[in-house]
Amino acid sequence: MLRFLARRILAMIPVLFVLSLVTFVIIKAPPGDYGDYIRAQLMNQGGASFEKAEAEANVYRRQHGLLDPVPIQYLHWVGGIVTRGDFGDSFYYNQPVAHIVAQRLPATLMLALTCHFLASLIGISLGIVAATQQYRWTDTVLSAVAFLGTTIPRFLAAIIILYILVFRLSAVEVGSFFSVEYGGAPWSIAKFMDLVRHVWPVVAIATFGGLAYNMRVVRGNLLDTLNMQYVETARAKGLSESGAVLRHALPNALHPLVMYQGVVLPYMLTGEIETAIIFALPTVGPAIVQSMAVGDVNVTATFMLILAATLMVGNIIADVMLALLDPRVRLQTAIA
Repeated sequence: MLRFLARRILAMIPVLFVLSLVTFVIIKAPPGDYGDYIRAQLMNQGGASFEKAEAEANVYRRQHGLLDPVPIQYLHWVGGIVTRGDFGDSFYYNQPVAHIVAQRLPATLMLALTCHFLASLIGISLGIVAATQQYRWTDTVLSAVAFLGTTIPRFLAAIIILYILVFRLSAVEVGSFFSVEYGGAPWSIAKFMDLVRHVWPVVAIATFGGLAYNMRVVRGNLLDTLNMQYVETARAKGLSESGAVLRHALPNALHPLVMYQGVVLPYMLTGEIETAIIFALPTVGPAIVQSMAVGDVNVTATFMLILAATLMVGNIIADVMLALLDPRVRLQTAIA
């Protein structure tokens, strides 16, 4: 198992390198850069002429290497990551990109993991109920819920909830994790409840889509395994229906769901990012949108690289979970 994990981790390095190159090139492909943003700001705020504003923008471009060819800019960026662990400086936020990552990524991961835990727990439980109550009203209702969860766009659900909160319920503290009185206060039950009050729409929307998928997968696979001979044998030996389901049918029905864990973390991250953009929470999503809007390539490329890394880490976690669940997979990894 350790040798298998070592090979998978080593294989991540060239993949990350290729992904970083492709990401950087795609980000730089559209015309314009952060110098254009500076020029526009000088013309709008200071009333400078186009020529003067462009000259100031060119000075900034030369100072920060934006006039260098794209391959040189990429080598400078990736070289800093490899040699010093330095992701460069943010032009817009005027601070190292590593500081922005440290500020925004933990909150993003916290929300994504919370959504993943709730989606797995609720989705698997409802999937078991739906499969064991096939064609009854419970199964029909849960199937309708799963259909809605997989078809309603998350950004649309976020806009609807935001409209209700602001225009119907007159909510004023939208776009932050805490109320003003709890911003710098030490952690307490009251502060935690205030956090829940601010982030529940993001958690609910991202969780809803995840649990819908989990429910459908568990229901479909559990219906197949419930008719297998080993489950019938367990029933014939006197095992209760719940015991036959939980001890024999469910572990094998979870295989596709465990393999899905390889992409579920990026899925939950993107779900959190979509809704966080709508609610303007200080997480990764708004930072990516803002950096792309102004041409802050270092921030955009770094966060895209981190999202790609989460996909590969998720695949490794899925392989380990599948090996723990299925002895046949453990044997294959031991041989490999």
